[in-house]
Amino acid sequence: MSAVTPLMSVTVTVNGRGRTLTVEPRTTLLEALREHFGLTGTKKACDRGECGACTVHVDGRRVLSCMALAAMQDGKQITTIEGLARDGVLHPMQAAFIEHDGFQCGFCTPGQIMSAVAAVEEAKAGSPSAATDDLTKSFSLADLSRAEIRERMSGNLCRCACYPNIVAAVAEAAGRS
Repeated sequence: MSAVTPLMSVTVTVNGRGRTLTVEPRTTLLEALREHFGLTGTKKACDRGECGACTVHVDGRRVLSCMALAAMQDGKQITTIEGLARDGVLHPMQAAFIEHDGFQCGFCTPGQIMSAVAAVEEAKAGSPSAATDDLTKSFSLADLSRAEIRERMSGNLCRCACYPNIVAAVAEAAGRS
């Protein structure tokens, strides 16, 4: 006789829209977004938190959705790649990726863009990275060098090796923001 896994009700705001779903406690946020809400822009790649293809924003912070349980997101604001554009206008980061050919096959691109948006916001907020030279002075967006961008984006892998174009796109979008 097998035990029945109890279901949980979770209410979240996804891309500005309130949503409720019923899931098993072990359902990941990635599975909920793709399978329950049909938001397939968030990609399932390694399923181990190593590649960054599943990056989304939860309450404004980047999260690897393959490593986050949907049940833990109750009451939270979630933004996926589908929620970045506003009224048909691309987010500056999306536009910069297109302008700089920051993708080739495109599989990692949604996670790259979501991570890049968060990286710029972290820099604006004054958060240093492992590449920050001087931790005694406050960090600003003006300090977001290409080395800083590479470090902040290091959790996102691109099998096509479009890294120089990705860094150029992030640098340009950071200058626009």
